Amino acid sequence: MATYDLEEQEQLDELKTWWKMYGNIVTGILLAVALAVASWQGWNWWQRQQAVQASAVFSGLQSAAAQRDAKRARELSGELIDKYSSTAYAGMGALVAARVQVDSGDAKSARVQLSWAAENAKDPGLRELARLRLAAVMLDDKAYEDALKQLATEPVAAFAPRFAEMRGDVFAAQGKTAEARNAYDLALAKFDVLVKDDETRQRGGYKEVVQAKRDSLGAVK
Repeated sequence: MATYDLEEQEQLDELKTWWKMYGNIVTGILLAVALAVASWQGWNWWQRQQAVQASAVFSGLQSAAAQRDAKRARELSGELIDKYSSTAYAGMGALVAARVQVDSGDAKSARVQLSWAAENAKDPGLRELARLRLAAVMLDDKAYEDALKQLATEPVAAFAPRFAEMRGDVFAAQGKTAEARNAYDLALAKFDVLVKDDETRQRGGYKEVVQAKRDSLGAVK
C-alpha cells in the first residue's frame, strides 16, 4: 500500500510539474477554442437574422414590382444592397428592381441595378443572369460595345447558349452579318452540348428561335 501511495504521489508531482510548464498554454488553447465556437455560433445567428430581415424586404419588393411601383422597387432594392448585401436576396432584388425600371422606361437605373448584381450577387447563376440582362439593356440603348464587353467572359455552361445568342443579336444590330451568323451557330452548338438527350428541353423551341435568327441573315456568301 505504501508503495502504491508513493507511486501515486510521484505521478501527482509529475502532473503538477507538467501543469506549471504547460498549464497556461493549455488554458489559452481551451479559451481560444471556446471563443471560436462562440464566435461561429454568433456569426451563424447573425446570418440567420440577416436572411430573415432581408426576406421581409424582398417580399415588399416583389409586391412593389407586381404593382409596377418603380420608385418603391428601387428604394427597397437599395435597402437590400445597403443592409443585406451578404444575402442572396440582394442580388435577386436587384434583378427584380431592374425589370421594373426597364418596364417604366428608366434604363439608366436598370443598368445600375444589374451592374451591381453582375459584380456582387452571391449566387454565380444570378451574376451570369445579371450580365446577360445588362447586355440586353445595353443593346436596347445601342451601346453595342458595352454590351459585348459584358458578354466577353465565358459564362457557366448553362448560360453559354444565351450568351452566344446575345452576341449574335448585338452583331446583327451592328450590321456585322458574318459575326452574327457565327455567334448564332455557336449558340446552337452549345445548346446541343448542353441538352444532349434531353428531349423535353429540345422541344422547348429555343433552337427554332435561334435558327430563325440565323436564317434571317441569309446564306454565307
